[in-house]
Amino acid sequence: MAKVFVYGSLKKGQPNHSSMMDHANGQAEFVAHARTVDRYPLVIATKYNVPLLLNVPGTGQHVTGEIYSVDQQMLDYLDWFEKCPLMYQRSLIRLEVQDGPGGGEHTPKTGSADGPGGGEHTPKAGSSLEAFVYSTETYEPEWLQNTTYENYEAYGDHGLHFVRREDRSPE
Repeated sequence: MAKVFVYGSLKKGQPNHSSMMDHANGQAEFVAHARTVDRYPLVIATKYNVPLLLNVPGTGQHVTGEIYSVDQQMLDYLDWFEKCPLMYQRSLIRLEVQDGPGGGEHTPKTGSADGPGGGEHTPKAGSSLEAFVYSTETYEPEWLQNTTYENYEAYGDHGLHFVRREDRSPE
């Protein structure tokens, strides 16, 4: 099992979360809420108002999101879903756990030795761990001037409403 940090449309309550929970795509279990140890620019860009984590550590915000433990099938699905490596690149990132056991969510007890953080017990609030994240090094230079966000909500106060893939016009 591998750990994956999601910060955008794949989070609970967001438009693409059902993809994470669809067993046809593989297995995914919620582990904890977390935030990035380093700052990153989380911007909303493109004509579809997509949340993008720009791989520019040290700028932007400490981004909050969710950690999931996923099997290889789900990791392969997420690579496809995130158009990895063309649009997003999957890399390891250091996270600070915001809530662990007792945080009101079901948390798996153990991982396995073959993924990031594998073999660890349930992470405790305040601890840190590594997980995969989908961020991008291939972005329009002007995106660095966009407002950065600590937290993403598809229909948040920013007024930039996310357009789901199935609702997008063909390019």
